[in-house]
Amino acid sequence: MYRQEAVKPYNDSEKAAQVEQMFNNIAPTYDKLNHRLSWNIDRGWRRKAILCLSPYKPKTILDIATGTGDFAILAAQMLKPQKLVGADISEGMMEIGREKVTKAGLQQVISFAKEDCLALSYPDHSFDAVTAAFGIRNFADLDRGLSEMCRVLKDGGHLSIVELTTPVSFPMKQLFHVYSHTVLPLYGKLISKDSRAYSYLTQTIDAFPQGEEMMDILKKAGFSDSTFKRLTFGICTLYFATK
Repeated sequence: MYRQEAVKPYNDSEKAAQVEQMFNNIAPTYDKLNHRLSWNIDRGWRRKAILCLSPYKPKTILDIATGTGDFAILAAQMLKPQKLVGADISEGMMEIGREKVTKAGLQQVISFAKEDCLALSYPDHSFDAVTAAFGIRNFADLDRGLSEMCRVLKDGGHLSIVELTTPVSFPMKQLFHVYSHTVLPLYGKLISKDSRAYSYLTQTIDAFPQGEEMMDILKKAGFSDSTFKRLTFGICTLYFATK
């Protein structure tokens, strides 16, 4: 078990149910908080992850833990796939995503599906690419979730992930620790009215495996040629892998 798998938002019931409840609770304020707390840098992180896929021109894409659909919409606009499915456990988040997709005029390309990301309903070899932004650290079983992402990928398909991580170098490591343990949970609590959600999210960042350790985890899940790149002094890490 990885440390983040034991971290729960509310300390009762199974983790998956708690994560679903938490994201349903914070869905109305999630986008505002996400962009403000990252100073809008999160938009650039998503763009970098999508640009990694650009040379391969994927026609079918699965966006895991799609949330309110920001990654899905940007991927559809940049990559022009024939089909993009946004999968998430939270209907509250996806409902906002559906509104954004309609506003962007992408209903013919993007659809949403409530999915258990540890047991996806799709057949083997269904997608050219799988993406995830800031979601896999909420998995109750990281190995199983990544194995499912590998299973539904076609042979030679690509995985592109951006995930929040802890910087490894002075002074950003120390500065980020102060920010993530004071400003982030306090501001998140004030705006979202959920006293636990943003404390939980901070704890998962601290506990989540990163860098070289993630390379080993991706290999164990069935991926090859895995690489990673730290972005913005290590606040975020981009992982890219081939099946």
